[in-house]
Amino acid sequence: MSFKPIRTKKIYAEIVEQLKNMMSDGELKPGNKLPSERDMAESLGVSRASVREALTALEAMGILDMRPGEGTFVKQSSSSGTFEPLALVLAVERNPGEQMMEVRRVLETESAALAAKRLNDKTLQKIKKSLEEMKAADNVEQAVACDLKFHFSIAEATQNTILLRIMNTVADLMHHTFRTDREKLYAQGEKGVQIIREHEAILAAIEEQNPEKAREAMLEHINNIEAGIKKGYNN
Repeated sequence: MSFKPIRTKKIYAEIVEQLKNMMSDGELKPGNKLPSERDMAESLGVSRASVREALTALEAMGILDMRPGEGTFVKQSSSSGTFEPLALVLAVERNPGEQMMEVRRVLETESAALAAKRLNDKTLQKIKKSLEEMKAADNVEQAVACDLKFHFSIAEATQNTILLRIMNTVADLMHHTFRTDREKLYAQGEKGVQIIREHEAILAAIEEQNPEKAREAMLEHINNIEAGIKKGYNN
């Protein structure tokens, strides 16, 4: 038997895991307010930046609700009950990355089209805000977290609660499966600029309330991301 060396998780990932376990155990319930970033950082013995990255990731997954001036609240219970069985499937499937990208094409292209049809000012502002945060990110880790938030905001704009729950789980899996690859793409200056432009095109099509254009813009983006990841594997 051949074992791979054990690598320590990133700090933000450990914080995410702790919070999700607290939700699963009932220690944190929907509607509960979390301690401030400063208090959490002190309790965990980590930096506020690590806490913020973890909270942003959980918000992007639809688990937390970060309200400016009010605090951070548990939005819904952890999706771990769904996430774990799917994670096990990914562990034994051949070409799980390709299959996940196929799932993403099916779900996200239609999500973009539905978002364009059902757009309102509130959901539009949320999508715009996530894109602005992506552009203003201080590092690639924050950019990827905001990227996830952008796509989840589009799912929210569909006003389809079942689709939103499915996207919640898929977004969680995507975050774990492709995070490192996406960080590498963002770290490439030219590629990072291209990713931002693709998100701008998706937003523009949704804002125009043009479903077909939104669908095409999302499909082009997903295809380009998959091509970039495959190229990275082959280099």
